[in-house]
Amino acid sequence: MADRALLRRSYLAWVVAAAAALFAVVAWLAFAFLKPTPPRLVVMATGPEGGISAELGRLYRGSLARSGVELRLDASPGAVANTALLRDPKSSVSVAIVPSGITNRHESPGLVSLGALFYEPLWIFSRGRGLMEKLRGPARARISVGPEGSGGRAFAVEFLARLGIVDGRNATLLALEPQAAADKLLAREIDAAVILDAWESPLVRKLLAEKDLVLISAARADSWVALYPYLNKVVLPAGVADMARDIPPENVTLLAPRANLVVRADLHPAIQYLLLEAAAQIHSGPGVFHRAGEFPAPESVDLPLSDPARQFYKTGPPFLQRHLPFWLAILLQQLMVLLIPVVGVLVPLLRFAPAGFAWAMQRRMLTLYGELKRLDDELTHGPRDRVPDLAARLQQLEERVNDVWLPMSFRPLLYQLKTHVALVRQRHAAILSAESRGHP
Repeated sequence: MADRALLRRSYLAWVVAAAAALFAVVAWLAFAFLKPTPPRLVVMATGPEGGISAELGRLYRGSLARSGVELRLDASPGAVANTALLRDPKSSVSVAIVPSGITNRHESPGLVSLGALFYEPLWIFSRGRGLMEKLRGPARARISVGPEGSGGRAFAVEFLARLGIVDGRNATLLALEPQAAADKLLAREIDAAVILDAWESPLVRKLLAEKDLVLISAARADSWVALYPYLNKVVLPAGVADMARDIPPENVTLLAPRANLVVRADLHPAIQYLLLEAAAQIHSGPGVFHRAGEFPAPESVDLPLSDPARQFYKTGPPFLQRHLPFWLAILLQQLMVLLIPVVGVLVPLLRFAPAGFAWAMQRRMLTLYGELKRLDDELTHGPRDRVPDLAARLQQLEERVNDVWLPMSFRPLLYQLKTHVALVRQRHAAILSAESRGHP
């Protein structure tokens, strides 16, 4: 019985060792190749309060909160500053809405796009229609182009320079926040304000409603689009802001980049899917400049689409995230991915296990056969006075053989060994009997 228990303990130890090795391999693969659990806190950079970026940030925050993910909103001067925060490895910001034309894949190799969200026109409001005449006159026009770090300023300075409007020469370009620029424009303290924002912006709608302000139409818009491929020509229809008051009184052509949802490339794929689902809920409706279902769009003018985004636009969110609560879906996805290396290791291990077990059983039999062979040699070639002592050793070996446990497929080896033990015992008994007759 002792040998049988020992064999079973050895087999159990072999199984435990194999399982431990499998676990170690799987753990190493998991930490080496799999993403950890998605973070519960994500930081999104938004524009100044009052702009559409801040409003949208709150909508995204509410959408992610329903899945148990906190979206913290950090206000900044605008898109240029947001892009810098995304590129800064020391920054905690991993999401921002950035218009096309602010950066590209060469300047920001660590950033990817989740798609285009809406048109973000460049609005130029002035007091009256004499802005261009004033720019050609001796007095410098005072124009707000937005604060440093804002997307509006980046576009305004470049576009005005192409028109020959340069700070300090024929204009004074002011770095005012959009709200401050609107207040000064209404107070007649500045001549014009350039604002980069969506049609839905409360500030834009407020300025459109002011009867003393004029929204300037972009001349030669097709040329601008040809020179700057990230721009789009959009038309604000007459009367769309207020039909009763006929605001605007005529169609206005505007230049508009598309706003993109930009993230760090290493942002967890599950969080990217949550952001994409939120974008589909928030931006899929119709607007003044687009039809229903046009956004979010898989656009990659400046930055490449992330892999989760490409998959989302082809097939939608992952199956589990569509049908299960977010964290349960993530847990099951991780377990399913873990099964790949487990199966990869387990299948050959299971194929090897029978051969390994057979080798262990055969080795056990060969060990006993080795002991039997030594006893047989001693019986045949050893001193005659040692023959009587061999009886006890043969008895012990026979008891051990009788106590061996083997599966049914290995029983022939066991019975073969028992037969050979019996043969050696017969020879031993015959020798003892002959010696007893020869020495009465």
